[in-house]
Amino acid sequence: MSLLRSAFTVGGFTMASRVLGFIRDVLLAAVVGTGPVADAFVVAFRFPNLFRRLFGEGAFNAAFVPLFAKRLEGDGPVLARNFAEEVMAALLFTLLVVLAIAEIAMPLLMYVIAPGFADDPEKFDLAVTMTRIAFPYLLFMSLVALIAGVLNSLHRFAVAAAAPIVLNIVMIGVLGLITYAGWGNTARTGQALVWGVCFAGLAQLVMLWIAAARADMPLLLRRPKLTPGVRRLVTLGIPGIIAGGITQFNIVISTIIASLQDSAPSWLYYADRIYQLPLGVVGVAIGIVLLPELARRLRAGDSEGVSNSQNRSVEFALFLTVPAAIALMAIPYPIIQVLFERGQFGADDTLATANALAAFAAGLPAFVLIKIFSPGFFAREDTKTPMYFAGISVAINVVVALVLFTWFRHVGIAIATTLAGWANAALLGITLTRRGHFQADARLRRNLAITLALSLAMGFAVFGAGQFVHEGFTAANGLAARAALLAGLIALGAGIYLGGAYATKLISPADLRKSLRRSG
Repeated sequence: MSLLRSAFTVGGFTMASRVLGFIRDVLLAAVVGTGPVADAFVVAFRFPNLFRRLFGEGAFNAAFVPLFAKRLEGDGPVLARNFAEEVMAALLFTLLVVLAIAEIAMPLLMYVIAPGFADDPEKFDLAVTMTRIAFPYLLFMSLVALIAGVLNSLHRFAVAAAAPIVLNIVMIGVLGLITYAGWGNTARTGQALVWGVCFAGLAQLVMLWIAAARADMPLLLRRPKLTPGVRRLVTLGIPGIIAGGITQFNIVISTIIASLQDSAPSWLYYADRIYQLPLGVVGVAIGIVLLPELARRLRAGDSEGVSNSQNRSVEFALFLTVPAAIALMAIPYPIIQVLFERGQFGADDTLATANALAAFAAGLPAFVLIKIFSPGFFAREDTKTPMYFAGISVAINVVVALVLFTWFRHVGIAIATTLAGWANAALLGITLTRRGHFQADARLRRNLAITLALSLAMGFAVFGAGQFVHEGFTAANGLAARAALLAGLIALGAGIYLGGAYATKLISPADLRKSLRRSG
């Protein structure tokens, strides 16, 4: 299956998941808004959700997939399955220990992940309770990630990519039940939400285990042992998880600092949900598919194929994410206003969230490039170099966030995350180039220049149009009218960008059809 066709498969399911996620967050904003319950939910969900993104969106696969794929092709499916079961046993044992410690020490842990809540005992206690309920989600999703890595190595991307849809369906159902029951913005609502998160994790685990069994790769429990294969995975995996999940670590750090400002965790959460759409659909999809692709080509000695895969991945990703980033910076207020401003989510929340979205959006291309450059190291079983760069990125994020928070509050945190992302992407790209593992070809250089020029033109046009119709985005105007105005702005931007792309031959229908066909 071609690289882009596989990426479209993953991206399509990711798009479906993110659309449902938008529906979930629209309902969440209406039910709990940005008050104490919302802040407690964001913290309770953020920590276990960190593991979902770390494991489910490629960081765990950075170490596991090359090792599993090597056994699959070199030793056959039986020995490969044995290795996967060894890893699963060790992972499950470790997670059970971590889970037990975390559940007992949760009040102490809360002082670390949300120190600002200490000034509000009621919010602090609610956050402790909700995080305890949600925490088993990390166990379920870590095992889900392992099985997803097995399926991805077998080139069965669809089921693993579809799994996150389950979370959003369950959460939408829970929010519907809360609305029907009339619980409102209460502690009961918050606890119901995190119980839904926990159940959704278990449902995803069952779903993927069945899929692996149907792919003749059923994974059975065995006694945990520190085998040579598990040792090798730990050696590669810890640096790989740190490096591959750096964006998520930075977001967690942002939440910790944001807890010092009332409602800031919620504002950053809703802003994060918007820019995660293009990041998930494009960056994560390509990163998941690119890693086994590069590993396979490197084993075959196909250096030309490696170079072409990397160049086309960068080209395709930036073709989609550069205009998305500029559009999000041009009209953040209308986007947030139409999506979230209703119920408990007021006009002040819209403005605060829109400012954070604009700051996050500036880093979107960098976050995507991290997902694309990292497999160039991981496929060569080098997880330490990206880990070092990730450490530099975290240091930049912490220092800049603490400095800017003094003047710009939660927006300064978003700016710090963006700057840290660009620093990490630059270090990865420059190092790959210096080592001779990546070289931008003539097609990429030409198309990148055109992409940037068209995106800027589109951005200026959409910004101007947004200013012209700005008065239409008020609560006094009906939702249908506001949605129509937003759709018009999006259509204007898409028309300018795609029309220019077609005129300059930046995109070719023939090339797109060729990319989507199965390779021989």
